[in-house]
Amino acid sequence: MLEPLNEGFLSRISDLLLCRWTCRHCCQKCYEASCCQSSEDEVEILGPFPAQTPPWLMASRSSDKDGDSVHTVSDVPLTPRTNSPDGRCSSSDTSKSTHSLTRRISSLESRRPSSPLVDIKPIEFGILGAKKEPIQPSVLRRTYTPDDYFRKFEPRLYCLDSSGDDVDFLTDEEILSKYQLGMLHFSTQYDLLHNHLTVRVIEARDLPPPISHDGARQDMAHSNPYVKICLLPDQKNSKQTGVKRKTQKPVFEERYTFDIPFPEAQRRTLLLTVLDFDKFSRHCVIGKVSVPLCDVDLVKGGHWWKALIPSSQNEVELGELLLSLNYLPSAGRLNVDVIRAKQLLQTDVSQGSDPFVKIQLVHGLKLVKTKKTSFLRGTIDPFYNESFSFKVPQEELENASLVFTVFGHNMKSSNDFIGRIVIGQYSSGPSESNHWRRMLNTHRTAVEQWHSLRSRAECDRVSPASLEVT
Repeated sequence: MLEPLNEGFLSRISDLLLCRWTCRHCCQKCYEASCCQSSEDEVEILGPFPAQTPPWLMASRSSDKDGDSVHTVSDVPLTPRTNSPDGRCSSSDTSKSTHSLTRRISSLESRRPSSPLVDIKPIEFGILGAKKEPIQPSVLRRTYTPDDYFRKFEPRLYCLDSSGDDVDFLTDEEILSKYQLGMLHFSTQYDLLHNHLTVRVIEARDLPPPISHDGARQDMAHSNPYVKICLLPDQKNSKQTGVKRKTQKPVFEERYTFDIPFPEAQRRTLLLTVLDFDKFSRHCVIGKVSVPLCDVDLVKGGHWWKALIPSSQNEVELGELLLSLNYLPSAGRLNVDVIRAKQLLQTDVSQGSDPFVKIQLVHGLKLVKTKKTSFLRGTIDPFYNESFSFKVPQEELENASLVFTVFGHNMKSSNDFIGRIVIGQYSSGPSESNHWRRMLNTHRTAVEQWHSLRSRAECDRVSPASLEVT
């Protein structure tokens, strides 16, 4: 049988439910019925994060706006509670408890609106009169270590390089007295009717005596100069004058044309490089002249004397070779097409070169077969268009290497070496390896590619197959 609820327990529960908006830490006090017996000057604190606005506060604010008085419920006289003979709470006892709860609610509602309300807002700190600016989160900056700090320096800006910007501020007389490399006479003019640029190499003077890097040069008193012309940044499509024998004041009087649109010509830089030919040693760079064509009236044309400055390019290019490779697995044949070459190193001081190409098949480190093209007289840009076929079984293809060597034909003595490349298992460089890989991936299809010729020493250093041929 349930025990009847006494009036003290219900009143404490009502105090706990009604006073939860007054303070967050008064649950224990409300249970002890000691929090709600506050005086009339009680201050109610509404924090910045209320769970919900109490209904009695909303009713109080609306009544203040309308000017209406707050109606309270009249107190109901208390009657003593009696229990029924069977131990249960009678209807009269329940009515008394309800009247007691209603009286307490009425007394609280009549007392709450009279208490002052304090609204706590976030406190802002700042200087009076200062303009408020939104505060952005700080960005984490990278802290530089000493290695990072010195890595920002560019050594080329602090080196004594003749091709630096300081040469642009010197006159031709100052450059000539500083480097003493001589002067070059040339002219340029653009033909709008035929859309080509004409470069005329006239003469040079006061060239320095030759320099031998390996001690193999015989004549140390006279130079054999010639000029190489190109339009930067394209150095592949270059032109070359003839070699003038044993003179420091060569007269060339040669004209060369470049088929290029006028807007593109204005974005190019004319580069003229003076070189010294030596049959028994490598060619030496004497000096260079560079002229941005945007600073020149190409249509009107003009000619200039320019002082030569040292060039950072010590090695002379040996030329390029265009090859085509094709493999037929069913027949076991490796087909090679030697198409053409351009800008080959000149080996004859009087008539250019008489170049030909020797093709040698090397299996592993053993020379198997040798073939060669015909030689073309007096040219450094030969066209061959000759095909060769080698018997190579498919299981031996991975161990095969092709050695291409360009010589200058010489009737009186041994042939003059110009350049070499190796394609295959022991390739002489990344370009050669790429060509061989493309051929292996595309059987029955010819694969063409240009290759820059290398020196004999360079090929012998990186390719064992180069050591097995002559």
